[in-house]
Amino acid sequence: MNILNFINGKFVNPINNEWLDNYNPASGEVYSQIPNSSKEDVENAYIAAKSAFPAWSQTTLEERSRIMLKISELIEANLQRLAEAESKDNGKPLWLAKAIDIPRASSNFRFFANAITQFASESHESVGQNAINYTLRQSIGVVGCISPWNLPLYLFSWKIAPAIAAGNCVVAKPSEVTPMTAYLLGEICNDAGLPKGVLNIVHGLGGSTGQAIVEHPDIKAISFTGGTTTGAHIASVAAPMFKKLSLELGGKNPNIIFADCDYEDMLTTTVRSSFANQGQICLCGSRVFVEASIYEKFKKDFVEKVKALKVGNPSEAETKVGALVSKPHLEKVKDYINIAKEENGIVLCGGNEVKVNGYENGYYLEPTIIEVPNDECRVNQEEIFGPVVTIMPFNTEEEVLKMANKVKYGLSATLWTNDLKRTMRMSNQLQVGIVWVNTWLMRDLRTPFGGVKNSGVGREGGFEALRFFTEPKNICIKY
Repeated sequence: MNILNFINGKFVNPINNEWLDNYNPASGEVYSQIPNSSKEDVENAYIAAKSAFPAWSQTTLEERSRIMLKISELIEANLQRLAEAESKDNGKPLWLAKAIDIPRASSNFRFFANAITQFASESHESVGQNAINYTLRQSIGVVGCISPWNLPLYLFSWKIAPAIAAGNCVVAKPSEVTPMTAYLLGEICNDAGLPKGVLNIVHGLGGSTGQAIVEHPDIKAISFTGGTTTGAHIASVAAPMFKKLSLELGGKNPNIIFADCDYEDMLTTTVRSSFANQGQICLCGSRVFVEASIYEKFKKDFVEKVKALKVGNPSEAETKVGALVSKPHLEKVKDYINIAKEENGIVLCGGNEVKVNGYENGYYLEPTIIEVPNDECRVNQEEIFGPVVTIMPFNTEEEVLKMANKVKYGLSATLWTNDLKRTMRMSNQLQVGIVWVNTWLMRDLRTPFGGVKNSGVGREGGFEALRFFTEPKNICIKY
């Protein structure tokens, strides 16, 4: 089948009639083709968005909210279809897509449908000066949203929903590796009554299609989630053009485990936080630091639980670890395992490709635990973004805090302890945007999401996203 661009409410071929192969990671086979869109396709999407903006930006909040709630409901109604598409496109287990990815995409539209009706600006009375200041939050215009392959519809909707809720029109590019659910979202938006041109979806490569969006002189804001190197390039193009930028980039997140934790809860959650979605989540705890007094027990128990995880066909209910997203990504992850061995790391379990019966050409890898001699090694400093974690012991709070903060990233951290004073000290000093204490990936959509250092610029989520997708204008009236 051919996936098509979605421009001005219609599905259209790329102008140049060039196409890219789309692979099923579970089988390694091409199952569809997507547009290799050009600058001209992006321009057509921009023209459609620009034409739709005057009417959409003046649509009442109630009407915007109603349409977005309808999109949310239609995503829920198409749960099975969307989950199957996501699993086939990404390689993740079908049960995971049904339980997390698609429901969260629905929640994103529902949350911002409601949030926009509660989004308030400020006023300031200048007592004694007979004046009042009030601030408008006005939609920006046409904005660009570029999303990654690891949580395709989940993160695509996380950007699009606040953008259109705030009255903007969007030119969006999903990852060329996982385009299917974005394609299906176009149908849902039409069925929900979203006006033509409010959302336009252009498929293609980052270096051409994505570049055309970023460098377009009249696309006034860019929201991007992806790798740090790509984020730096986007910033270099967009910043001189004075575009608004939201960059959610890489992570190398510490999972810090003290001996006074609730051990069984910690162990179960650490398996999940290490290998959920094949470790292809920017929030995965890929560096596990364990207090020395429980290190040997943890190592034994952790290895035992991880060895029990079934690697297999994503459509099978018992599969816990599906296929990695692509052949090049599989090779990258395997390279890091070899690097770890060269740096005297010990592979405690995993590290090998898996041949799944009937899907021998799929991109499967055993979940891998590597015991590292120190925190300076490359596998402890560089983002791998796969089913690979490192473990090492620590002795003191000061020691582990130093190691946790040493990397160039600062997205999230997980802290396991029942010591309240330690929780407060550590949470205050960890150089990250998000700290989870005695839990992982517990998300309240009202809270700000994002990182520090090389993990990004700006925040998504809640009113932070609505602030990003609007411009404040202050008005001062003397009376």
